[in-house]
Amino acid sequence: MSGLVRPSASARRGATFISVAGVLWGTTGVVVARLHEGAGLDPVTAGFYRLAVGAGVLAVVAVRRPWLGALRRAPLGLALTGAGLGAYQGLYVVAVADAGVAVATVVSIGIAPVVTTVAEAVIARRRPDLPAVVAVAAGVLGLGLVVGAPSSAGERPVVGVLAATASGLGFALTALLVGGVARRVEAAAVTGVSALVGAVALAPFAWAAGLGVPARPGPLAGVAYLGVVTTAVAYLLFYTGMRTTAGSVAAVLTLLEPLVAAVLAGMVLGERLTPSAIAGGLLLLAAVAVSYRREP
Repeated sequence: MSGLVRPSASARRGATFISVAGVLWGTTGVVVARLHEGAGLDPVTAGFYRLAVGAGVLAVVAVRRPWLGALRRAPLGLALTGAGLGAYQGLYVVAVADAGVAVATVVSIGIAPVVTTVAEAVIARRRPDLPAVVAVAAGVLGLGLVVGAPSSAGERPVVGVLAATASGLGFALTALLVGGVARRVEAAAVTGVSALVGAVALAPFAWAAGLGVPARPGPLAGVAYLGVVTTAVAYLLFYTGMRTTAGSVAAVLTLLEPLVAAVLAGMVLGERLTPSAIAGGLLLLAAVAVSYRREP
């Protein structure tokens, strides 16, 4: 099959880093749900603290490699990466509120691999190879089966779908952009600056929703987990992996996020995994496996 090769060690390592990032991102939904139900923390506020704490942690980690040097090397790229990070996360929250979780997830996450694959083909002036088409098709179909049909269209389905589309486009464009930035700037600096810019972008919305966090071990530990694990560690792995991974491959690998989220929702929140969801999970794993074998 054209496009399937034995990837180099660096390409395999990059794909592994992005896959681990997708798994860590998949734990976010359960933690946010617990914070919302147990501590009354608004999801937008949780997203703000996630980015703000992550930026703070990375500022300490990168203290010997100041961000100012990174900003001098790639100011526009870092600014756009951070703005994209805040924008697609904020738009996803809007999509969930207006169109429901299922629609928001399928549209926003499902559109990213399609857009990145088409964009890379246009830039390279050639048709997408067969493995790319197979991986994207299996991934999008699997995503739809994992999420399932929504029980409700939401209060404003049209607005929600538009927000989800914009969120997916934002992630796709960020994935296409960040590869070049990550190859010029250290991953810690890319992660820290983008998280900081994203937090600033979400700050007004979090302020409107309420910034209070109950001073109890559970909520504080949840906020710390979101900032350290699902932001600092996960995005550091993602941006490191993007040094050697095409945006279209990364977009397919990050489909592990909704798969992990669905499994955890069944284990922790008691949500039932249907046979179609299990079949969708197998399709997602097949898409990831094909992506691992694609030409870097």
